[in-house]
Amino acid sequence: MTSKPAQTGKRAVPERTKRGTPATGKVTLNDVALLAGVDRSVVSRVINDDPRLSIRPDTRKRVLETIEKLGYRGNAAARSLRTARSHMIGLLIPDFANPVYAEIIKGAEAEAGNLGYGLMTASSEGVRQSVGHYVELFGQGRVDGLLLAGEESGREMEQLRALRVPWLQVNRRMGGTDRYVVLDDEHGSGLAVEHLVALGHRRIAHIAGPETADTARRRRMGYTEAMSRAGLTADPWLIIHADYTPAGGRAAMDELLAAPQRPTAVYVSNVASAVGVLHALHIAHVAVPDDMSVIAMHDMVLADHLVPALTTVRMPLGELGARAVRLMATCGPADPIAQVVTDPVEIVVRASTAPPCTDD
Repeated sequence: MTSKPAQTGKRAVPERTKRGTPATGKVTLNDVALLAGVDRSVVSRVINDDPRLSIRPDTRKRVLETIEKLGYRGNAAARSLRTARSHMIGLLIPDFANPVYAEIIKGAEAEAGNLGYGLMTASSEGVRQSVGHYVELFGQGRVDGLLLAGEESGREMEQLRALRVPWLQVNRRMGGTDRYVVLDDEHGSGLAVEHLVALGHRRIAHIAGPETADTARRRRMGYTEAMSRAGLTADPWLIIHADYTPAGGRAAMDELLAAPQRPTAVYVSNVASAVGVLHALHIAHVAVPDDMSVIAMHDMVLADHLVPALTTVRMPLGELGARAVRLMATCGPADPIAQVVTDPVEIVVRASTAPPCTDD
């Protein structure tokens, strides 16, 4: 008859592989508690960042290190039921086709993952659903907060307030609100104008965004202020508003080319619009940069592959998305948030800008 091993009063820690995870491959809350030498309730409260938990800093550190060592991943669905949170953040954009939003989404998604959240992204462009539809949908407990990068109306903002969904505007500021995070568009526009002035340009046009867009207003302000600092006049005929699309950029450039006196350089407020600008100049047999220099807001991989390669203002789009997620995750739903992401902003000089061939 085989004798049984003596009972010690403690359950043995499951056999582990060389990497420190249980041989079964499934790590439980009990495994973490046993290895860390604490009660399982302590582990649970550390994971959920319970503010009422009072433990020594070295104990908290040991629990977190054990979680990392064992690769423990809690049951997010069960945790959301207990805390009434989804651990999802929504991001509503106007258009997936605009490459600017792709950079913002990448930064937001990476930061959401770092913080233990998922990111749910939607666009109202090209579908029959309105912004209000998505606001209502996200407000049904599907997300813990909503990042708004589109053109929401006052009615939709009131809808959010009624649904009690925490929200934050991204890359835009709507009048009467105190929850936003934006880029320093004025500074970026100033750098663009200063680059062209340093090359010797004096007749500098600006293809701005839609007149109703907050980003377009701030970039136009940066342009006019930089022109004034350089002792130049931003004549009304030098400023054309257009959609942030290649078609909008081409139409605006056609209008500038029809003016009695052409500019020698143009600052375009969006890289997608600049694609249309270069196309219009090519069709009109206007050489870039010999006949006209072109610089655009926002730097993308595609800018280096245009003909000619496009000089741009590199803005921290990824950090904008990441900052928005961090603020949503760490600030209270009623906390005022008014932040400007300032670094890094720099000129990426490529082949589309050069000194003018003749004096203005």
